[in-house]
Parts: sequence; structure tokens; C-alpha cells
Amino acid sequence: MSRIGRAPIVVPDKVEVKIAADNIVTVKGGNKQLSVEMLPSINAKLEDGQVVLTRKDDEPKTRAFHGLYRALIQNAVTGVSQGWSKSLELNGVGYRANVAGKTLELTLGFSHPIKFPIPEGIEIKVEKQTSLTISGANKEQVGQVAAKIRSFRPPEPYLGKGVKYSDEYIRRKAGKSAAK
Repeated sequence: MSRIGRAPIVVPDKVEVKIAADNIVTVKGGNKQLSVEMLPSINAKLEDGQVVLTRKDDEPKTRAFHGLYRALIQNAVTGVSQGWSKSLELNGVGYRANVAGKTLELTLGFSHPIKFPIPEGIEIKVEKQTSLTISGANKEQVGQVAAKIRSFRPPEPYLGKGVKYSDEYIRRKAGKSAAK
């Protein structure tokens, strides 16, 4: 059995989990709701405040999905109870961010500001003009939005200018050296 898939998912008190007959696991907590649609070869059961996943056969594909669905349901439970967040930093002269309504405005050294519409379910906070935090219940969506914002101006290796994750390390290159 899969070590990850075999582990039960502990459901906190303030989170409600429903398992539908068509193999859709719905997780509710507070005002957030996420659902995970599973293949018919994986079964989910709710017992003693824990979600336990079992599989019908030992095919390699089924074993892979066993661990995957367990991780997706665990991410949904964590997302509705605590939430997910990613931090980005803007490094460069004149680089700054600003939230105006449901739009993130980025000034990243281009001739025009970049206006990024904030998706539903995502919250972006700008602490300083050069650092922002993306948070939400869906881990996949938070990571996707952070990657999209980073892709507007990825960090470059010579001066380190660009948008980077706050815990990301940029390997710097030496650059050109004068001929002797």
C-alpha cells in the first residue's frame, strides 16, 4: 500500500467533510468550500473524524492516484481551516505593487504598468510596496497566481532584479570582466 495514501486525514472540529455517492469529497470550513473529484477506483470513508482512502486494485496507476487523492483532500482540509499563502518580493529600482479594488497593479520597469485581475478566492496583500502576500484556500490556485505574477519579470542572475519568492535564492553570475 502507498505510505501516503494509507495515512488517515484528521478532520478538525470546525471543518465538515461530505462524501457523495459519485466519489466527490466536499470540504467546508468557515465560508470556504473545496471539492475533490476522485476516480471510481479509489474509495473514501469518513470514520471517527478521519477520512480514510482505500483502493480497489493494485494497478500502478491506481496506486499513484491513491497517494494523490489523499494529498489533495489533505490540502483541501488545511486550506479551509488555515489557508495557504505565498510571499513575493520585488527587487529593482522603481519596482512596486499596489492593490486597487480587484486589480493588482505592478510597476516592473516596463513602459506601462501591469494590471493583473485578482481571481475569485484569492486575496493579495501588499505589506510594503516591494513585498506582497498571496493567500487563499486552494493551494493549487495560490501557487498558480504566485507563479503568474513571478512570470511578469522573473529574477535575472546578474543584478537580481525581478519578482522572486521570499524564500527563493538567486544564484548570481559574475558578469563581464575587463580584458587585460
